[in-house]
Amino acid sequence: MFQKESESKYYKLSKAFLKSNATVLDINDLREILRYHEWRYSIKNDPVISDFEYDQLYKQLGAIESQHPHLIKSDSPTQRVSSDLTEDFPSVTHLTPMLSLDNSYNAEDLRKFDDTIRKLAGLEASDSIKYCLEPKFDGGSVAIVYEDDGLLRAATRGNGSKGEDITLNVKTLSSVPLHASFSSVGIKTAELRGEAVIRKDIFDQLNKKREKEGLSVFANPRNSAAGGLRMKKPTDTRDRGVEIFLYQLGYAVDNEGADVLSNINTHQQQIELLEKLGFKLEDPSELLCSDIEEVVKKVVEWESKRDAYPYEIDGMVIKVDSRAIQEKCGYTQHHPKWAIAYKFKAKQATTTLLNVAYQVGKIGSITPVAKVTPTQLAGVTVSSISLHNEEFITSKDLRIGDKIVIERAGDVIPYIVKSLPDLRTGEEVEIKFPEICPFDEHEQVKLIQADGEAAWRCPHCTCGKQGLQQMIFHVSKDAMDIDGFGKSYVERFHELGWVKDISDIYNLDYDAISQLEGFGSKSSDKLKKSIGIAKNNPLSRLLYSLCIHHFGKKASKLIAQEITDVYQLADWSEEDFLAIKDIGPVVAKNVISYFSKEENVEMIKRMEVHGVNVKQTEEDKPIEVAQDAPLVGKTILFTGSLQEMTRSEAKKLAASLGAKNISAVSSNLNILVAGEKAGSKLKKAQELGTVEIMSEAEFLALTT
Repeated sequence: MFQKESESKYYKLSKAFLKSNATVLDINDLREILRYHEWRYSIKNDPVISDFEYDQLYKQLGAIESQHPHLIKSDSPTQRVSSDLTEDFPSVTHLTPMLSLDNSYNAEDLRKFDDTIRKLAGLEASDSIKYCLEPKFDGGSVAIVYEDDGLLRAATRGNGSKGEDITLNVKTLSSVPLHASFSSVGIKTAELRGEAVIRKDIFDQLNKKREKEGLSVFANPRNSAAGGLRMKKPTDTRDRGVEIFLYQLGYAVDNEGADVLSNINTHQQQIELLEKLGFKLEDPSELLCSDIEEVVKKVVEWESKRDAYPYEIDGMVIKVDSRAIQEKCGYTQHHPKWAIAYKFKAKQATTTLLNVAYQVGKIGSITPVAKVTPTQLAGVTVSSISLHNEEFITSKDLRIGDKIVIERAGDVIPYIVKSLPDLRTGEEVEIKFPEICPFDEHEQVKLIQADGEAAWRCPHCTCGKQGLQQMIFHVSKDAMDIDGFGKSYVERFHELGWVKDISDIYNLDYDAISQLEGFGSKSSDKLKKSIGIAKNNPLSRLLYSLCIHHFGKKASKLIAQEITDVYQLADWSEEDFLAIKDIGPVVAKNVISYFSKEENVEMIKRMEVHGVNVKQTEEDKPIEVAQDAPLVGKTILFTGSLQEMTRSEAKKLAASLGAKNISAVSSNLNILVAGEKAGSKLKKAQELGTVEIMSEAEFLALTT
């Protein structure tokens, strides 16, 4: 962006203005040297002056513009800072859809991708195909629009078609030019794709600062960056350390509205253009590959240096370099056929098992939790890992004090891979699973283990912890889905003595809630509204939310189809349950046991008094499917993130089309609908070769 000669000029001018303040006649030079220093700091990560010196130059420009407001320009460095507080983020439509990427996991997948490209483009094995490699940044995707060389709009990815307007926030970021000379290459309007990230060291500093201030630390750079884009105060986005890397010019037209992208022959040229215009991106000269074998080699190299890379990345993106070949390959509704993501393997690390704590679940299961030395793993600090049950501890031969290997499967769930017995010193302590409930301080309740189950459970909770977990589950999205009523609220109200069982959730004192620190009348009213909505939930949700062992969503829906109100179950026999297809004796016995206890029935009656629906609704009634429905006799499974509907809505729609929803990929599966970031289920379905794979759009097309 800046030539060597101009860099020398701007450096000398900077020093001159630091010695003797700039005047109004110097305003254009002052703006330009500030842009230069922003570029050195944010794009090159190699500043040539100190932060203090930059601040002094910035203040000089601010003072001149304050004295001569008619000289203020929208692309002035001072206009990055906005004092406006953004209460809401309106929805805006992207100029072109932001699609997802198909995934690959190994060299074989990449070679298959290369074969597919050749088939789609009509190329022979001997024909050359160049590929561009890019780090797959683990952050928040953005679309940035420039018009007449000025930054017009920035938006989050949203659902791919529409995103949230975050223009004011992005304008505070020095890694994004407020002015870029697109007109010099004949472009009037351009839409760029990028990723918002936070450098690892900046993230660590941010968390240390929050700890000192008594605030909760951020979980990982990805969430912090994505959340930083949507801060209500725009300057908070900048202060969080958010930067934006650009990786694609998705749309470009000239003054007449004619497409300009067609004049750019390769993706490499596109990236070089963005670099020339001053945008932050990975060095394009390092990432062009002559063929797929060079791609295979480089993705392995990148994975090996992943930890040393200053930003969190979870893979690499591979794109066909030739735009002519891209056009021949085309797109699905989900992703471009000419690009693919290579996902890095789950990362592992060693740590020390310091202690074992215990948790109780909603049905009384006692779960051991390993407390380990806090360890950075795939972007998060891991300090607690579930040990699942006694059998898991035994099978892994785990002891307190052990050095252990841990990993995050799919960069999500921490897991103990194994212990390292060769590193034991003799001071390690055997883990003895408790025989008595570890939570009850007043009564020794002996734990029980049901036949065929690995978990030990407390059969008679007197301490209230099991009831607390039941209430937390009851309000959750999976159960009654009370919006805004999270775990922390339940725990707080329980501690205050306001909720002792599930029925109390529907008899809260909202005036008292409004007086609590951190609430107020607005929060109290919002909670009241959410609870009011939940009171009208279908009967199947109520049944599922009661936390009856083995009584899952499917069983709840099947039984809700057969009863007019919840109280009928108190009179049902085991035969009544077994008469329903897919309801077995274990579920039957557990439901009968639950409704045989007077305190449970009385609790439900209190819920009804407080307005909770206990009767069958239209939604509970069996779905009538036409004999000629498009998916009659088919099994279906949804994976990944859906953009146009929730997973629950998708399953209902599939059932109305005659399909049977199942939960796993196997030879019994007919159709897999793959949303965004579909992972192992998609890979397994592809490997089976017998499963029809649809995009969300293709599935929705069946309804028309």
